[in-house]
Amino acid sequence: MIVGTGTLTVVPTPIGNLGDITLRAVEVLRSASHIVAEDTRHSRKLLSHLELDGTKLSRLDAHATSSDVEQVLRWLRDGEDVALITDAGTPAVSDPGTAMVRAAIDAGIEVSALPGPSAVTTAVAGSGLVEGPFRFVGFPPRVGLERAKFVGELASAPEPCVMFESPERIALLLQELATAMGARRVVVGRELSKLHEEWIRGTLSEVAAQEREWMGEITVVIGAWEPGMGEGPDDEKIDARIDEELAKGAHTRTLAEKIAAWSGRPKREIYERVVERKNRR
Repeated sequence: MIVGTGTLTVVPTPIGNLGDITLRAVEVLRSASHIVAEDTRHSRKLLSHLELDGTKLSRLDAHATSSDVEQVLRWLRDGEDVALITDAGTPAVSDPGTAMVRAAIDAGIEVSALPGPSAVTTAVAGSGLVEGPFRFVGFPPRVGLERAKFVGELASAPEPCVMFESPERIALLLQELATAMGARRVVVGRELSKLHEEWIRGTLSEVAAQEREWMGEITVVIGAWEPGMGEGPDDEKIDARIDEELAKGAHTRTLAEKIAAWSGRPKREIYERVVERKNRR
């Protein structure tokens, strides 16, 4: 640790209700020489609500350059304290703030982190599905083999899993998860801590079957595997998925890799199954 430098403090901000800001967070934001934020327009509203100086606000998002990070490091080396905030929740948790924290640590700068709001812990606490360890996986891959692999890994995970998803893709995600492990319990937390907060509970099959318009910020908690639930999709579901993809013109080898990743079955087994189903067409 370099003596005489400032401190980079990771400051959680409300995920919805502005009243959830902590007294210590306000104190750090007030005393910091600089505040770096993922979205200055969004964060300026928070600072205005708290009657704090918005002129010391700077942008540092996923598109930040090395020179942007270096500017923050210069402030810290000059002995100025910097507060790091994100749009909502705790910075550096499925968030671009991780790069800034790592850079400060590598530069020998003191880093501190405050406890506070997080959609992950809020969803876990309200789900009733988590009693011990759980897995947080951030946002799922959007498309392709990586997404199929992601679903397959979740289906084979015995512990509860927590993730974020956009309202545009949540219906598809629930359908994919239901196909792989429909009996597992799930809680979808929508707009947590906000005026229209909602908790949707049931099995993955039940929730995926609901016809509804998804809106707002979404956090998903999948319960642990329990005896009697089975592990991954059965042969009938695998064959149905293969037939569906073949009908779309999927290439044999690519399809076999995708289904193997999704189902957790060996690639050779699935490849032979794809060839067999293709020959029947």
